[in-house]
Amino acid sequence: MRNGPGSSEASPAWFKSSYSNGAGGECVECATEGARIILRDSKIGDELIASVGAPAWRSFTHAMHRGWPEAP
Repeated sequence: MRNGPGSSEASPAWFKSSYSNGAGGECVECATEGARIILRDSKIGDELIASVGAPAWRSFTHAMHRGWPEAP
């Protein structure tokens, strides 16, 4: 868990992709934590999967919009 009992830190505001169907399938959730983007599997809950800087996240999302991995 990212913020244990008695922690004064607020829990991150997690959000799901607009492509998530909400049927309990596979979904990655994202949140911001300072200058970083944090990722987790919705089935795992508060267990962090990855943390990346904002520039890396922008590069990733732009590549996805262009059709990555097929895009040059």
